[in-house]
Amino acid sequence: MTDTTTQDAVQRLVQFFEQLQPQDLPRLPALYAADARFKDPFNEVQGLADIGRIFAHMFEALDSPHFFVTERIVQDHKCFLVWDFRFRFKRFDTQSWQTVRGGTHLVFNDEGLVTLHRDYWDAAEELYEKLPLVGGLMRWLKRRANS
Repeated sequence: MTDTTTQDAVQRLVQFFEQLQPQDLPRLPALYAADARFKDPFNEVQGLADIGRIFAHMFEALDSPHFFVTERIVQDHKCFLVWDFRFRFKRFDTQSWQTVRGGTHLVFNDEGLVTLHRDYWDAAEELYEKLPLVGGLMRWLKRRANS
């Protein structure tokens, strides 16, 4: 795969995630290899079906989830994306927007398909601290650890 092919693959993937809606999930095979691996703070799966289930669950659990890619670094068959993820919780009595900031390490095969998708973000700070009941406890624990 050439650098141009990688750049094109990254551009397709960024557009996919920034415009992602539930009806787009059947397009995953055009972006991910059949045996692609996916890992984030809550999941570690392999294969298109399991990756698709993770994204489908995101739409079930969250209201209006949306990715904004703010930076990208591309080298050879690899890429690192920096992103903001905005959403509202469905389960809690709040309509305020939440933002998780994180990054994604991607590896592509020779056909420009993702073989590894690894998300990095701090679940404690970016998610748990924002939950109504758990948040207070997490902030207290953080203060205690820093004192």
